[in-house]
Amino acid sequence: MAYEEYLKAQKAGQKAFKKNIAKGLYPYLPVLDDILSLTDTECEINLGIMDIRLYQVIGTSTAGRTNAFASNFMPLLDFGSEFANKWSVLQDAQVEEGIRDAIKVYEYLNKYYVIEGNKRVSVLKYLDSPTVVAEVIRKVPKKSDDLEIQIYYEFMDFYDLTKISYVQFSKLGSYEKLLKATGKDKTQKWTDVERLDFSSFHSIFYKAYKEKGGLKLENITCGDALLFYLSLYSYSEAKELTMAQIKKHLDKIWPEIILLTGEDTVELVMDPKESTNVVKSVINKIIPAKKKIAFVYDKDPKASDWIYGHELGRLHLDSVLGDAVETKSFLAEDTETKAEELLEQICKEKYDIIFTATPQLIKASLKAATAHPQVKFLNCAPNSPHNTVRTYYTRLYEAKFLTGIIAGAMCENNKIGYIADYPIYGMTASINAFALGAKMVNPYAKIYLSWSTLKLTDAEQLFWNEQINYISAQEMVAPHGNTKNYGLYSIHDGEKTNLAMPIYNWGVFYERLVNSIIQGTLPTEEVAGESKAMNYWWGLSAGVIDVFCSKRIPAETKKLVRLIKNLIKQGIFHPFVGPIADQNSIERISDTDVLYPEDILTMNWLAENVVGRIPTLEELKDSAKPVVELRGLDTATPEQKGTSLL
Repeated sequence: MAYEEYLKAQKAGQKAFKKNIAKGLYPYLPVLDDILSLTDTECEINLGIMDIRLYQVIGTSTAGRTNAFASNFMPLLDFGSEFANKWSVLQDAQVEEGIRDAIKVYEYLNKYYVIEGNKRVSVLKYLDSPTVVAEVIRKVPKKSDDLEIQIYYEFMDFYDLTKISYVQFSKLGSYEKLLKATGKDKTQKWTDVERLDFSSFHSIFYKAYKEKGGLKLENITCGDALLFYLSLYSYSEAKELTMAQIKKHLDKIWPEIILLTGEDTVELVMDPKESTNVVKSVINKIIPAKKKIAFVYDKDPKASDWIYGHELGRLHLDSVLGDAVETKSFLAEDTETKAEELLEQICKEKYDIIFTATPQLIKASLKAATAHPQVKFLNCAPNSPHNTVRTYYTRLYEAKFLTGIIAGAMCENNKIGYIADYPIYGMTASINAFALGAKMVNPYAKIYLSWSTLKLTDAEQLFWNEQINYISAQEMVAPHGNTKNYGLYSIHDGEKTNLAMPIYNWGVFYERLVNSIIQGTLPTEEVAGESKAMNYWWGLSAGVIDVFCSKRIPAETKKLVRLIKNLIKQGIFHPFVGPIADQNSIERISDTDVLYPEDILTMNWLAENVVGRIPTLEELKDSAKPVVELRGLDTATPEQKGTSLL
């Protein structure tokens, strides 16, 4: 019996050995001594005796027994050797009564390397045991800018609270997100019961994920998949589910899991492919079944200028495509649960297309979309990497570039104010485009940046102190507001005058988007030939944004704005053409280059003529944090991002 088991294990080792050789990989166990010879450690910490997951045991401490094992810990030496005999005895012992002696390991970067007990690990891995008892000594690496080490330091903070060592992530911030998903924060230590509950849930999820083939996916950990799972299904419910139930959920969201193996890239569709009047001409010949279209808002249109714009877009859609569509708006209540329930009800009412108008509704949209693949879901958000829910947004930076030209031409002292709201994807492109537009007509123009979502801010007072008379603020006037703090305005002798305003033509956007869906010309991942996240990111060329100029703008400046606008629409001129440097005088775009759309959308730096910086999450109002946590910029530290924060 022992003979047969050893030969099976040896065969598994030889297979792994040959496979690694064919790929040009090291075929034996990784050696910690070799790894540490290339780096520095801070200290050692004895963590004591604990159960560790065997899949985290990946190597050996020293090179002494390396060649006896393949990289999967299966034996390579011939049967009949002393090594093989000892391995066989351990295998019999494990089957008959279990191996009780603890092994001894070093833990480094959340992986384990065996000091004593290589054969015990080999036997237990062969028998597919989930855990092993081990005495663990942690080797702490020195802090550095290396991503893996930064993630590891976050893990150590997480471990101090939870004593959980088996969850691994590939991205910064994930451990804090996991704490939040489980209803905890960075100050709460876990109880024994909470650890056992999570361990049970993780074990079930791990098995389901493994059976689905998740362990074979590249560039993603089981922890990454688990965290995404918990973004859709609450932990309080998930920990009570069976493996079969979790597998059903994984089946539904698997395209999204596959998407996580990429680099969060989004395929940008820059223009619609159809004419705006096609549907109406088709209706005259063949009357298709009406498309039921739902618009879901998280705020009342009467209370939000953003939602008000989308509601006007819905009414426009009814007006121009009334014979082909039936639209209705819905208001989701404040909680995610209520939003999920609302979307589920809308799907049951057999709506064909559902537009959710804010990024905050993406979680509810994803959950409903995976449960109802026959419904087309589209969420209004930039750079949202999902393929079960399409996203759409405008290239507002093009309009901001034009208003920057106006501000640069009209300001008297080279100082211009800019009030931004959320530090999210797309916002930085608008700020920089405005700054570059001002600089194009006034090389001395400086843009003083303020954020309306900061805990402590008084933009008007700050602009007053700097004697700033021209200010760019929110794009739209509130539905029932009488303030002039929108668009580009000036202040002289205490009097505010509106000069120009970027305009969202959501009606045109929805008309062209729905036309494309009805005709089947809207690009999707099937057209692209692979599974991708897609964002319909349209601008001046599609007629979905524009700039309104008042009579107070000089005629010569208006001519220049019209000229540049037409050149942008034709693709002849681009706002982000080099040379362009950031605040640290680092050249971001050379004088022969134009920035790619993907780089514009994910821009996380500020142009050199911007005074101010991108705020951290902690500096924002509590009401702003959920939006930024969802779609916030990936930025450097405050010291790296710029100067003062206005």
